[in-house]
Amino acid sequence: MLVLDEFEDDPSGTVFRDVLMLALIGFVAMVIMLLPHLSEKRDENRDVHSPGNVVVEIHWSNELPVDVDLWVQAPRDVPVGFWNQGSTYFNLLRDDLGIEGDATGRNYEVSYSRGIPAGEYTVNVHMYGAVPLGVRVPVTVVVSVKPMYGELQQLLQTRIELTRRNQEETAFRFRLKDSGELVPGSVTTVRRLLVTRPAG
Repeated sequence: MLVLDEFEDDPSGTVFRDVLMLALIGFVAMVIMLLPHLSEKRDENRDVHSPGNVVVEIHWSNELPVDVDLWVQAPRDVPVGFWNQGSTYFNLLRDDLGIEGDATGRNYEVSYSRGIPAGEYTVNVHMYGAVPLGVRVPVTVVVSVKPMYGELQQLLQTRIELTRRNQEETAFRFRLKDSGELVPGSVTTVRRLLVTRPAG
């Protein structure tokens, strides 16, 4: 008991414990502050690979609070879009509602395929919600292909203007070989509806 009392009365022991605790807290704080910088550096050096073979994406102005939808149909498959986000070949990986509920601040949607089935593909854009009076919504549509043993290559790009609710436009219809090559002369914009039904 006498030894314990002497230890509690030792001011140098208390100071040593306090300094040790402060050093430990400082080290932990430095590690916590450095963690975001270490993960950023790792992300910048990471080799980014597309998760699919046929990649279709649309982009529209980040300032426009409108909901544009991407619809894609692979050969011998059903259309893929916001209410049917997966099929045999395609998956819609991002359904963007415009500004509503958007953590990124960017307006875009993207679909990826598993494999490259040979045949005709259809890519449509659809204005889901209302468009403010007098506003035009330019939508950029990009189609890229990554063969099994190659890099992602952009095949097609266009811009479509949407002006009214439920407007659906065909950006591209095209044919691919199973190697991912575009069939010469196969690209067209002949309208083929995937979402809306023609009147009548």
